[in-house]
Amino acid sequence: MSEEAQEDQDGQEAPGSGIPLVFGRVLKRLRVQAGLERAELGRRTGYSAATITSYEVGRRIPNAKFIRQADEVLGAGGLLIDFIEDMERAQYPASFRDAAKLEKEAAGLHMYDALVINGLLQTKEYARTVFTNWRPLLDVDTVEQRVAARLARQEIFERKSTPTISFVMEEALLRKGLGGQAVMRGQLEQILLTGQRRNVEIQIMPSDCEEHPALSGTFTLISTAKGRRIAYVDADKGSRLYSDDQTVREMEERYGILRAQALTPRKSLALVEKLLGET
Repeated sequence: MSEEAQEDQDGQEAPGSGIPLVFGRVLKRLRVQAGLERAELGRRTGYSAATITSYEVGRRIPNAKFIRQADEVLGAGGLLIDFIEDMERAQYPASFRDAAKLEKEAAGLHMYDALVINGLLQTKEYARTVFTNWRPLLDVDTVEQRVAARLARQEIFERKSTPTISFVMEEALLRKGLGGQAVMRGQLEQILLTGQRRNVEIQIMPSDCEEHPALSGTFTLISTAKGRRIAYVDADKGSRLYSDDQTVREMEERYGILRAQALTPRKSLALVEKLLGET
């Protein structure tokens, strides 16, 4: 089977193929050599035997924490740890992998969202709702894999070299009710908590705003510690990174106008709190 045939429609490796399958085979061989049953490896690493099975057959992608634990328990001498970077890339659709690496190391992130709450702000329940609503339908393992990958991205908030992060989102996203009342209540609470971080600013674009500079859709501006400036445009079947000065400058200008037209961070969080009280 070709590599292209092993990927789903948006370029993500299908469960049971590619790097996850190679990792799973190595994990199983090391476990058998160590004389451990799946349940015992799971007990020592804090996972169920069923989860270990999913890792070994390549249906699910383990996080870096599990990989490090398994490497130590199985006496792999770093063999499993060498897979971490590739496994982190494999958990994302191909169109987002380079952007995910830049995001993880960014000195600054500035995001505009018009369709769903930004992934860095999403709760597990909201993220699961997003992926279960995906069309064509995603299988259960792929949904859970993508939810885990999305939540793993939020480790950026705990990074020692704290990045500057700002969000501008449409007011309609807060009122959409995606997933139902309980899901949206938890999501609004998450936005409030994240908005209180010193390095984070959240702004809401009012629905009654008569002017709008970003009708073409969602995008992210990324700046690196070395001064590189990159724009990521998220579009169905057409997401891509831009690093040329003209495109990045245009996106930066667009974002600057958005921030000027949106509610201030203080008023934005007050609106979120108001909507939470109504939920």
